[in-house]
Formats: sequence, structure tokens, C-alpha cells
Amino acid sequence: MWQRIGGVVAAAVVIGVTAAPAVAYAPSAAPSTGPSVGPATPGTPVCTISDPQVTEVSGLVATDDGYVVVNDSNIERSRVKIMFLDRQCKLTRSVSYPSNALDPEDLAVAEDGTLWVADIGDNTTATGGSGNRRSTVALWSLAPQATVPVIHRLVYPDGKPRDAEALLLNGDGTPVIVTKDPVGEVYVPDGPLAANNTSGVPLRRVGSFKPRTTGTANPYGILGTGVVTGGAVSPDGKRAVVRTMSDAYEFDVTDGDVVAAITSGTPRITPLPNEPQGEAIAYTPDGKSFVTASDQPKTSTILRYTPVAPPPPPSPSAAPAAAPGPGKSRSFLDGLSLRDVTWIVAGIGGFGVLMIAVGVIGVRRSRAARRAMIAP
Repeated sequence: MWQRIGGVVAAAVVIGVTAAPAVAYAPSAAPSTGPSVGPATPGTPVCTISDPQVTEVSGLVATDDGYVVVNDSNIERSRVKIMFLDRQCKLTRSVSYPSNALDPEDLAVAEDGTLWVADIGDNTTATGGSGNRRSTVALWSLAPQATVPVIHRLVYPDGKPRDAEALLLNGDGTPVIVTKDPVGEVYVPDGPLAANNTSGVPLRRVGSFKPRTTGTANPYGILGTGVVTGGAVSPDGKRAVVRTMSDAYEFDVTDGDVVAAITSGTPRITPLPNEPQGEAIAYTPDGKSFVTASDQPKTSTILRYTPVAPPPPPSPSAAPAAAPGPGKSRSFLDGLSLRDVTWIVAGIGGFGVLMIAVGVIGVRRSRAARRAMIAP
């Protein structure tokens, strides 16, 4: 009997000591901090740009009336213009640069409707150079109703040239440049922009954008998944996207801080599979879709994609107990956590079993004593 009771007591103590923490620290499903990756679904064709003047599209903006695009380092310099298209991708008008635009690579639109052209590429082989020879890069601004863009020259902090193809606008209107390298360097002007300047306003590096090896099919394989070719900010300023030749990385933007979003945020990755040379990306005016275009010498089809939806928020944890009102004191139990209560219950249970065992032993010994007293 003692051995059996001792076994029960030991089991009760073990259960009280080991099972209680297991209950208190049971793992819970935490939200993932990794990127969300959507299925590799081909884009839906919207329209095809077939005008011979609109070739090698590298930048794109979607408007209520259609699209605005820029051609990049085209051998035919007369084609390096800002092109306005209707919803069927037909050319309606174009705007020339007042001086040579060397390598326009991206396009953005500010809240006031000003178009910003990022003349930041360094593919100077198209104009007789050997590449990577620019001492300055430039942004061109075209205000609403204006007919002549204004140039704003910039220079990298170490004075060395870089090839870049992505431009985004911060919430306060500050331009954000992302270089093309597999780990895209992120730069902003280190001071106000200057108009028609010859010496560039210095740029300041503020972080980096790191694409992932997604495996999304594209003509350039692993290289295409790493090089940065475009960027955009949603019309409401709450999301930003940076694209490679294979994928679109969308980030949530807090308080207009696009830089923080693309350098330290968690992206949602929308594959852009098998685009011939995917470079341009923009949001539709309603912000619900991406539109993209490829840098092609003859025709380029604008494609529409639905961005990967944000993951569902984690289920809310138990609401904390309300604080006692005026004049009310907190009881002892009010201050106990679930772990405390579990330990107390386990302890009381083990102590109760132990007391029962002690009582049984006491009864057995009392009976044995009485038998000894009356024995002949």
C-alpha cells in the first residue's frame, strides 16, 4: 500500500512540476516575418505599343487617359523623348528634351502631377561611349501643362559612376534612386535639387535593396532575378514596388517613408514570369494593379498583374484585464498570470495527494497499535 501511494504521490509531484510549464509555455502560431511569394501567373495583356517612335521602353506611368513612357539609350536620338499614349497604346504626343538626355531609365509622377524622368542609366555604349563614364546623372521634371523639361544634375558621393534604372518618390517628394546592381544601393539627394545646374548636387547613400533568388523564369536566369530595373509608388503613397527582370517586390509604406520601406520592410513578391526584358513598372490609377513593359526594339506589350495580397493579420491575443476603478483595490488573484495559477493548482493538487497518503499511513499505524495492545 505504501509503495502504491508513494508512486501516486511521486507521479502527482512530477505532473505538477513538469506539466504545468508545458501548458503555460505551449507554442503559439506566430506570424511569418518572411516575404510572401505569389504564383508565377503570366500578366494580362492590356495593349501593345507598336509605334516606330516608341522603342526600348524603360519607364512607365499609368494615367486616367492612358500611359506615359520614356525611351532609354536609343541609337536614334530623335526617339529619346517623353511619349504620351492613349489607353490603346497609340501615341498621341511627345515632348523633347532641350538638351541631350543620355540614358533615361525610369519615370515617376508626383502628387501635383509633375513627371520626373530618371536619366540615371549608364549604358553609354549606345551613343558611342564605352559604358560607366558619366560624371553626373540627372532628373528631368515636367510640370503639368509644361512643354519643356527642366534638368537637375546629381553626382554620387564618391564621384564614381553607377548604372541605375529605378526611381521612386518619397512621401515628401524627395527622389529615391536604386542602382541596378544585384544589391541595389539606395540614394537620395543630400540637399535641395538645383535646376539647370552643371555641377551635380551630391547624392547620399541611405541603404540598400536586396532582391532574392526567386527562380522566376526570365530570359536572363539568375542574373535577371537580381538586377533592379524599375520602381513606383502607389497613388495613395501607402505602398511602393521595386522590380527586377523577374519579380515585383511590394512594400507597405508608413508615414511616406519609402526609403525605410524598401530598405528594411518585408516584401510581398509578385512574379513577373517570362517578360522579354522587363524594365518598367507602375501602379494603375486606382492602385489595385501593376502594369509593366519590356525594353524591346520593335513592340512592347503592357501587361497587368494583381499584386500578392498581404497575409492575414495574426489572431488577437486575449485582452488584458481592465484596471480596477477608483476606490477599488486589486485582489491577490487579479495579479496572477496563467503560469502562476497553473503552478498553484499543480502545487495544491500535489500537496493534497501527499496529505491523503500521510493520512492513510497514520490510520494504518493507529490500527496496528491497537491490535498490538489487545493481542494475547
